[in-house]
Amino acid sequence: MADKVNKKSEKSAARKKASLKFFKDIVKNTILKFFKDIRSELKKVTWLSWPKLVKNTITVIAACLVIGIVIWIFDAAISKVITWSLLR
Repeated sequence: MADKVNKKSEKSAARKKASLKFFKDIVKNTILKFFKDIRSELKKVTWLSWPKLVKNTITVIAACLVIGIVIWIFDAAISKVITWSLLR
């Protein structure tokens, strides 16, 4: 009877050890590799200088404002045409 209990506990311990090894392999091979790859890729990035970043940001904001104003003008014109045609 004691032999059966020992064999079961040995099998259980072996399973736990195998699952722990599997988990460690996953962490080592996938998660750590993922973060190492991110770090190496970020080293390759060419970052903008501060003046160029400010210039590009201002350009984007100005373009958004111009496009917004153009859309607003077309919307106002179309609504005037529609209300004018409905009142006629």
